[in-house]
Amino acid sequence: MKKSNRFIKVVLLLALLISIPAFLSACGNKNASGKQVVKVGVVGTSDAPIWKQVNQNLKKQGSKVRVKLVSFTDGVPANQAQANKDIDLTAFQHYAFLHQEEKEKHYKFKVIGQTYLVPLNVFSSKINSLSKIKNGDKIAIPNNVTNAGRALKVLETAGLIKLDPSKGNTPAIQDITQNKHHLKIIQVDPSKIMNLLPDFTAGITNSNFVLAAKKDPIKDAIYRVSPKYSDPKNKPWINVIVARKDEANKAAYKQIVKAYHTASVAKELQKLYSGVYTPAFKY
Repeated sequence: MKKSNRFIKVVLLLALLISIPAFLSACGNKNASGKQVVKVGVVGTSDAPIWKQVNQNLKKQGSKVRVKLVSFTDGVPANQAQANKDIDLTAFQHYAFLHQEEKEKHYKFKVIGQTYLVPLNVFSSKINSLSKIKNGDKIAIPNNVTNAGRALKVLETAGLIKLDPSKGNTPAIQDITQNKHHLKIIQVDPSKIMNLLPDFTAGITNSNFVLAAKKDPIKDAIYRVSPKYSDPKNKPWINVIVARKDEANKAAYKQIVKAYHTASVAKELQKLYSGVYTPAFKY
């Protein structure tokens, strides 16, 4: 009888031990203080102060939701992690990059909120205006699909080239239908373009690389695109918060977007990026 009771106790203990991980897994998105933790994938760490402000806003609003940033070195693995449910949201990409990723990899994502607009302007160490462009001049643009397409769109807006409209927001060099100055447009690693400007008449690259070169992405540009996020031409380049489509209506995510779309976050963006990044939301 004693052996039987001992056997029953062992079985019950094993059952309890097995059930603990399952319980913890079911509550895995809550921390010890009962807060609901939402993992947000970002590229780099530069936006950390923005999300710190979002967490402060969530706390002020009485929400138990808290954001935990997961940093990636590139956007491609960040989207892959979201598709694999390793993270909950992403907040690093603009509409054009998102749509390209969805098209190529069949992701089922949905935009739940806009964040900011970052300019992509033209820079030069040789000329101070695009009106001084000469026949055969060399222009450096980024060598990745979405930013190359965006750079070509900038050159089209400036009146230097015309593009095949059927190519949408990601045209390639071969989609140029008119090049009146016979410009030599060369794709280069975007992080190197500012340092290579002496080898080109002009170059177009991302604002973070301009800042890294100790230049102002707006004041030091020889050609600037409209900074207004309400301008339809800028819509593809607005950065967004993205969820998996089947989870887009989660209450926690709505609270995060509400905490982001505030005057305090807009102020932090303007302070952190010296007015270069334009808040792309109403507050």
